[in-house]
Amino acid sequence: MCEEHRTEYALEPSLAVDQGGQPRPCKPAEARRAVERAVTERCRATRTRCDEGALSDAVLVASELTTNAILHGGGITDFHVDVVGPGVRVSVSDRSDELPVVHAPVDPNGRRRVGGHGWPIVCRLSRDVRVADLPAGGKCITAVVPLS
Repeated sequence: MCEEHRTEYALEPSLAVDQGGQPRPCKPAEARRAVERAVTERCRATRTRCDEGALSDAVLVASELTTNAILHGGGITDFHVDVVGPGVRVSVSDRSDELPVVHAPVDPNGRRRVGGHGWPIVCRLSRDVRVADLPAGGKCITAVVPLS
């Protein structure tokens, strides 16, 4: 999905640049701001009201995907966000070939685990989630979050 979809939303010029020369976020906060800008500008351009709850869901999904890429995927290698139809599409690539996993909330000894909520949140809030292997290694996760 990332290789096919090349509609990028401009990020802050101070961000890191990927191999293709495109800016990409280094922190979840930067990804959140990119999603907020993309959705807000689309609402302004189409003169429609932005659903604050839906925007919050999209921002949370972007934050979780970028956090997971940083913590578990060896870093963010590519990032795209755009508003498509009635949703916002967020694509985050990282260096790892490992697929996201869901862990039980308790370990085998019955102790509650810390963390592990990100992937279930992404899956719950998104209408469509795809994980694709990248030709040069790593993966791209694309999530479409409904905006209404």
